[in-house]
Amino acid sequence: MPSRPTSTPGSLASAGHPASADHAASGAPAGGRGDGSARRRGRSRPSAVVRSRAVPYLFILPAFLVYGAFALYPLGRAAQFSLFEWRGFGPSTFVGLQNYVDLAGDADFRAALGNALILIVFYAVIPLVVGLVLAAILRRGQVRGMGFFRTVVFLPQVIALVVVAVAWRRIYAPNGLLNDLLSAAGLDGLTRGWLGDPGTALIAVGFIGTWVQMGLVMLLMLSGMSRIPGELFEAARLDGAGPLREFFAITLPAVRGEITVALVLTIIAALKTFDLVYMTTSGGPGNATTVPSYEVYLRAFDLREVGSASAVAIVLTLVIFAINLGVTRIGERQS
Repeated sequence: MPSRPTSTPGSLASAGHPASADHAASGAPAGGRGDGSARRRGRSRPSAVVRSRAVPYLFILPAFLVYGAFALYPLGRAAQFSLFEWRGFGPSTFVGLQNYVDLAGDADFRAALGNALILIVFYAVIPLVVGLVLAAILRRGQVRGMGFFRTVVFLPQVIALVVVAVAWRRIYAPNGLLNDLLSAAGLDGLTRGWLGDPGTALIAVGFIGTWVQMGLVMLLMLSGMSRIPGELFEAARLDGAGPLREFFAITLPAVRGEITVALVLTIIAALKTFDLVYMTTSGGPGNATTVPSYEVYLRAFDLREVGSASAVAIVLTLVIFAINLGVTRIGERQS
């Protein structure tokens, strides 16, 4: 009687499932998982250096070193000088916070700080209001030659402020262009030496700042308005909204970020202004146009009071920081 062939699991697999046999012979598990694990083994893991939290700080370290060398270190030295009575050469005497105490009762410093706060109106508030309105008109009217117009408006920012001051000093002179125009209009009673009159000197300097900052603010506003979708204005017009409603409902909320930037830049320019005052009035007449930056120069180089000048500089830095921090916080909250 012939014997029946015995079959084993391996032979059944070989006979009925040749593909499985080949796959088993290759030594790879079914389902293609071997290829995935091979890919995972071939993928390199980031090194411990790359995964370190210190890597981002290493990237900003060069910029921070430059900033520290040219900004933080001089500021620290000024803070150190403000604690001494020193003439700029020779021995110094440590006086602690006495220079700051003296500033609290210094009429010239209070006048300088008050003049700087008044200049904020001319450097920041007026340019912002006028720049917003003009930018909205230009945006709505689609004026031709916009590139050329932007260049002309921004030109005062490019010209050196010393040149600007000299030019406006000639305009404000008793025989200057402004008085000539007033005389031609029959307003001889209004002619005067604008920079020599205590009642008009600060206003005259302020309007120079308005002229300088106007182009910067307008360009910032135009840049923000150019990103507003035109469909919003079309929808507003279909709903019957007029120009004023469009401005307050669409344009103004859309440029809040640009308004914050413009205020920060122009307020800093107003508080640290020096060259316009130095070249036009030298702080006069009396102390009608003196500002903190000019007080720093006057005390350090004319009066040889380096400690007092350093104290003025530190107080001015803190005032600028506080005002702009408040403006930035308000802008972020509104946004």
